[in-house]
Amino acid sequence: MKKIILALFVLLASTAAVFAQSDLQVLAVVKYNKSESITVKQLKARCDTYEKQMGKKLTVDERKQVLDALIEEKLVLQAAAKTGINISDSNVDQYFLQTMSQQVGAMVTEKELNEMIQKAQGITLDQLLQSQTGMNTSEYKAFLKNQLIAQQYVISQKQAEIQKVAATDEQIRQFYESNKTSFVWNDMMKMFMVVYPKGANPEDTKVKVNELRNKLADKKMTAEQIEAQAQAGGYQAGHILLQKTEAYAYQLGMTYNNLMWLFEQKDDVVLDIQETEQDFRIVKVVKKYGAKMLSISDIVQPDSTITVYDYIRGNLTQQLQMQALTAAATEVSKSLHTNENVDLKKSGDALTKLLDWGN
Repeated sequence: MKKIILALFVLLASTAAVFAQSDLQVLAVVKYNKSESITVKQLKARCDTYEKQMGKKLTVDERKQVLDALIEEKLVLQAAAKTGINISDSNVDQYFLQTMSQQVGAMVTEKELNEMIQKAQGITLDQLLQSQTGMNTSEYKAFLKNQLIAQQYVISQKQAEIQKVAATDEQIRQFYESNKTSFVWNDMMKMFMVVYPKGANPEDTKVKVNELRNKLADKKMTAEQIEAQAQAGGYQAGHILLQKTEAYAYQLGMTYNNLMWLFEQKDDVVLDIQETEQDFRIVKVVKKYGAKMLSISDIVQPDSTITVYDYIRGNLTQQLQMQALTAAATEVSKSLHTNENVDLKKSGDALTKLLDWGN
């Protein structure tokens, strides 16, 4: 019996080794600026990302397309490196947070984003990204970095052509008519807020905050004067335009019920000092704006000079330029994808066999 168990163990170990060797097989070598291999394992990882996003398994032909995309991605990245194009990690972090903030409807830090996800879904940001993309946060940021570098290289090569693309008046007006009901103001409020850290002596700080609050309420100091002195005074101050949503309440560190209460206050009123665990706050309700439908000539938000027409023109032009960028990226990558720059190690039936790793 021991011999049989030992034989089975050896067989299983050998099978695992075969799979490991298969995953390490090189499918192609990209050599535009340096020599880089693409293995079966790398292709599987990228296919796994696409399968999670699409919710289905890729066919062998689709996996071949992903392989071509991987080859061309490396070609463009090598070309970008040759011309000195790079993106800093801080810019990648900023882009990542901007993208995520758009999804939750408010600007958040990575810590706040993680807390929101844990509260709403009971999982971490890492786990959410892993389930959606097959990558954790750091891996996803590395992927984003490569995409941004590739994009910058394509723009450097095709900038003049891309910038010529612009939305026409007819396209702008057609878009407005087709999406008229989406151009609305939600209930909004412009407020002035001062956030004063409690510091080592909260009671002394509260006295200072109360003096500042009374000066604002008695019109002995304007909001602009208080804001100008913020850095020297050791506090933060500024005007905020917020909507009546839970996301905005979270951003301000208050409950949605407290936000609703704020909307019930009169315009141009300075409220009593608000206290949190970390700070004291002065809040002045400047003006409230009721929900309404917007015409094409209306401004998109209070205190703005941008009309709905301008807003649509900017967004449509951006979309058209992104389409032009995608077409340019295909053109640039295909021009680099030559026999001189790429050494295919597997092709034909041998490639098909390697890519048919089952569903």
